Amino acid sequence: MLFNSYSFIFVYLPVVFAGTFWLGRRSPTLACWWLSIASLVFYGIWDARFVPLLLLSVTFNYASGYYIALKRSGGLQQQAKKGLVAAIAANLALLAYFKYANFFIDTTSQLLGTDVLHLKVVLPLGISFFTFTQIAFLVDVSRGIAREYNFSHYLLFVTYFPHLIAGPLIHHKQVMPQFQSDATYRIDPEHVAVGVTIFTLGLAKKVLLADNLAQYATPVFSAARDGTLLTFVEAWIGALAYGLQLYFDFSGYSDMAIGLSLMFNVRLPTNFYSPYKASSIIGFWRRWHMTLSAFLRDYLYIPLGGNRKGPGRRHVNLMVTMLLGGLWHGAGLTFIIWGGLQGFYLIVNQGWRTLKDRLGWAGAGRLSTLGSVMLTFLAVTVAWVFFRADSVSSALAILSSMAGLNGIVLPPSLEGLLGPLARVSHLDITYGSLAPVLERGARNALTIIAIGLAIVWFMPNVREMMARYRPTIEAVTSPRAAVRGRGLAALLAWRPTLAFAIATGGLFAVAVFSLTKVSEFLYYQF
Repeated sequence: MLFNSYSFIFVYLPVVFAGTFWLGRRSPTLACWWLSIASLVFYGIWDARFVPLLLLSVTFNYASGYYIALKRSGGLQQQAKKGLVAAIAANLALLAYFKYANFFIDTTSQLLGTDVLHLKVVLPLGISFFTFTQIAFLVDVSRGIAREYNFSHYLLFVTYFPHLIAGPLIHHKQVMPQFQSDATYRIDPEHVAVGVTIFTLGLAKKVLLADNLAQYATPVFSAARDGTLLTFVEAWIGALAYGLQLYFDFSGYSDMAIGLSLMFNVRLPTNFYSPYKASSIIGFWRRWHMTLSAFLRDYLYIPLGGNRKGPGRRHVNLMVTMLLGGLWHGAGLTFIIWGGLQGFYLIVNQGWRTLKDRLGWAGAGRLSTLGSVMLTFLAVTVAWVFFRADSVSSALAILSSMAGLNGIVLPPSLEGLLGPLARVSHLDITYGSLAPVLERGARNALTIIAIGLAIVWFMPNVREMMARYRPTIEAVTSPRAAVRGRGLAALLAWRPTLAFAIATGGLFAVAVFSLTKVSEFLYYQF
């Protein structure tokens, strides 16, 4: 089931909401079980065959956590460690089979020039997220940070529907006290109002922006896959449209998850915080998929040694972490290259910071910061081409066109003005349609891209707009402009007024009536 579907918005959500709080007034335990079962139904509507797999994973990890906690509390640290290693190995084996079996079989077949096996493994929805969530739980148990002996609470911790499919990745200590509180199972009008508003904003991002941007990204990448030579403008439209599509799709999902959860009085961690405003790749990864970044840092980068063993080892650890992060997103060479690019960017960024410190360079001014934001955005956009492309050759074809290596096509109206300049400069310039593979034309594409960029660079994000009401686990200070009562930040800072209620209702209506077709969230495939 999808958040952006009529069945979820008008059937599933009202039934689950009413049932949770009706039972909550009588028995918080029953309400917890109801929410857990409803979450399993939410998952099973996609494919009921994988509900037993999810339950098996939950039961195994609950028992493993129980065993590790028992041995640890009894002073049997060695046995606890062995139990942890065995449990993590089992989780990774399950993930590897479902997520990477096809990749290894296809790769082996290509190398040998024959079909080794006729095996097509279907990827269970959200397996990466519920596996990583439980690995983090097991490690936290082994460290004495968490333990859970109540199966109904643990089942809800893993299967809780707002985060089950595409995150955010949550830690036991973040949400379990909320699930255990009786107050969670009683309606809070403020939480409902804020949650509905955040859900609406996320729905609008998905339906009105991400899905419309897909109309311009998909044809370009499909054309590259089919071997069509792209124009300079087409390639840039495809790359920028996809970068913004992914941004609004994932940001929209994250907002919807936070809003839905807050309606049930549970605060989730922030997973997305205006990453395209980052002035460095390090800053980007502190803002994009924040819970995954934290997981990779805490459970991979730091255990590998982090930055404790000198710059050389730090760079190796960064590269290994990002390569595995790329592989986590998908079983394919394009994802590995994307991860490698991110690792390379981070190494360069770390080196630049070290050089600045040694030279004693002062902090950047506004112009320098603007240049850093643009350079970071450009680097991220280039990497997204590999992330989205069907193959390495398709990605390289798009990047070649973006670099102007396949010539530059300009509108015929400019031929009289630029013709002499082109002949003098020996540029490969031709005149004709800027984007023949786009049915709706380059002008429409550039318009929605410009709107998207204006939103991501100049608008306050949802967490900032709702800062007074702390919609996530982390506390947020309102933007200075909002505090001083001026500017766009102050205008959009949410308040429980009739004007905001009407605006939210209008936006919700527009988004709902725009649901002409249901499209999956991009992160569902990971």
